[in-house]
Amino acid sequence: MNIVIVGGGIAAANAARELRERGHTGSLTVLAAEDHVPYERPPLSKGVLLGNDEPDSAQVLPLEWYAEHDVSLRRGTPATGIDLDVGLVRFDGGELPFDRLLLTTGATSRHLADLDDTDLSIAYLRTLDESLDLKSRLSGEILLVGAGWIGLEVSAAARLAGANVTVVDPSAQPLLAVLGPELGAKFADLHRSHGVDLRLETTVESAAGTRVRLSDGHELTPDLVVVGVGAIADDALARDAGLATDHGVLVDASLRASDPRVFAAGDVAVHDHPVLGRRIRVEHWDTAIHQGRAAARAMLGDDAPYTRMPFFFSDQYDVGMEYVGSVGPDGYDEVVIRGDDLAAGLVAFWTKDGVVLAGMHANDWDATDHLRRLVGKPVPAGLGDSNIALGDLEPGQG
Repeated sequence: MNIVIVGGGIAAANAARELRERGHTGSLTVLAAEDHVPYERPPLSKGVLLGNDEPDSAQVLPLEWYAEHDVSLRRGTPATGIDLDVGLVRFDGGELPFDRLLLTTGATSRHLADLDDTDLSIAYLRTLDESLDLKSRLSGEILLVGAGWIGLEVSAAARLAGANVTVVDPSAQPLLAVLGPELGAKFADLHRSHGVDLRLETTVESAAGTRVRLSDGHELTPDLVVVGVGAIADDALARDAGLATDHGVLVDASLRASDPRVFAAGDVAVHDHPVLGRRIRVEHWDTAIHQGRAAARAMLGDDAPYTRMPFFFSDQYDVGMEYVGSVGPDGYDEVVIRGDDLAAGLVAFWTKDGVVLAGMHANDWDATDHLRRLVGKPVPAGLGDSNIALGDLEPGQG
């Protein structure tokens, strides 16, 4: 059986490894658009950007692994088309037949054309090359557009590098869409306590030459503008081939696309999650890893649904956080917070209709496994009582 994986990131590498570990001995090719060996993206806004880690440390698997396991890794070879009628993937200079195809094409940074067309020095952060370039430019006056995860992590790295940082975001709090106002306010306090000029409910009103005017009237002349306003699923290849897409590749519970020979995993997959009961596209490291592995098993005939709950993490200054679950478009009834300060240690739960939708900890590294066991379950009595250990709140305890 010929298997082709399109994409060169975390999901692709983990799928290739899983296929070989599960006994697939047939042809296996990875078409990676970038020249780099498939790598993980979290270090790009963390250890690599801070200068604490070498670029090669982000590799999922060392280069020699691919040859040792008879995996044809074609770097710098983006796929240009898919022919579902005959089962071919095309690229410049050739084509590959497939019996099973896995799409791990990821996502691309959302650009702001109004800024790209100015004399400002603009940076985005999605690729290893962009991370290395940005690392060398974290000095002087930096304007961050967007107070999401990328914006805040770059903000922290820039402050630690000694830059003066201004962050603007139209929302009332950073991370508002993910964490809500209660936790967003705590991250706002964290960044302000480290000297960030955080301007919320504010946008870039205009830019002329190298000068920027904000909607609150403030003007600045930044040495660098870093834009972190989200990502767009790279589903053009799938869409042009006739696969079902909707801001990503639509896949069923087992990560199978509308053509039964095709699967998708990672940032590009819009997954029909059997536990959440809705479609969800997750742009995080953990999902890319585990969906890549699950898709590999599905291509080999294991149709077990992918049920793992979304998980992500972030490091900012002296605060590390991990989040499990998903609140979803219907929001939450209440957020229950155990603790007051991110750095000192805090745990939070989002609940709705008597169910724990999501949980987060900050600097409480013993909490993660407890969060996984509480999310998706009925809200236990005493959830907000910090005197009750999380383990005693888990189903079947107490």
